[in-house]
Amino acid sequence: MKKIITLIMGIVLIASVLSLSGCVSSSQGTDKKTEITLAGGTALVPIAKETGKIFMERNPSVVISVSGGGSGFGIREVAKKNIDIGMAGRDLTEEEKKKYPNLVVYKIGIDGVAVVVNPSNPVSDLTKEQLKEIFSGKIKNWKEVGGKDEPINIYTRDENSGTRDTFWKYALDKGNITDKSIVVASNGEMRAKIASDKNGIGYLSVGFIDNSVKPVKLDGVEPTQENVQKGIYKVYRPLNMITNGKPEGMVKKYIDFVLSPEGQKIVQQEGFIPAKPVK
Repeated sequence: MKKIITLIMGIVLIASVLSLSGCVSSSQGTDKKTEITLAGGTALVPIAKETGKIFMERNPSVVISVSGGGSGFGIREVAKKNIDIGMAGRDLTEEEKKKYPNLVVYKIGIDGVAVVVNPSNPVSDLTKEQLKEIFSGKIKNWKEVGGKDEPINIYTRDENSGTRDTFWKYALDKGNITDKSIVVASNGEMRAKIASDKNGIGYLSVGFIDNSVKPVKLDGVEPTQENVQKGIYKVYRPLNMITNGKPEGMVKKYIDFVLSPEGQKIVQQEGFIPAKPVK
């Protein structure tokens, strides 16, 4: 009889523990944050961080995580469903469209890509032909293009970069980039390298330009977002956010916010051209 009572009491105790455990689990589930992950093109990082900050303030249950890696990386990772939103400073290639047919592209802005040098460099204007010869390694000294008698140090991005893709297509006409060039990982790193190298030349998202670098005119045209909008500066690209299939829930709500008048104003404030007109 005692064994039966002990067994019954044990069952009741286990049931109580399971019941309590279920309550804790439910409570934890209620408090759990919804994470939205973005990665890819570094030109979009400032936009994603600023829009994400405001979105999280209005939606306390959401955590938005933003990282770089390059446009190609963002496209591959969202295709693998490792992240919620891929960021790309270029359109999908035909190969990517065939390989990843479920990807949905949202154009959130437009960005120019500028040639930049150190502020101490007297060179302020290059022709496209001069630029192609510099990046191919044919022109090796600044004196050949009106600068000082100093060697030219070339900086570029890796092939995952949408900034590189745009520069290579529209500034270099798909010409060669010498293998002696120095590869950097992001727009931010490119800016820092050129700012610290008096003989350096590279290329940068116009939205990242500040007083630490000097933008160079290309065939007499200044690389500004205004000149991109006027159609006279031709080196530019779209800024895209990409999802695997149509987004739902908070991911959809966040993208809708970025494309809203308020979100597009943030795109403009960060130095880029909004995809939709901003009053």
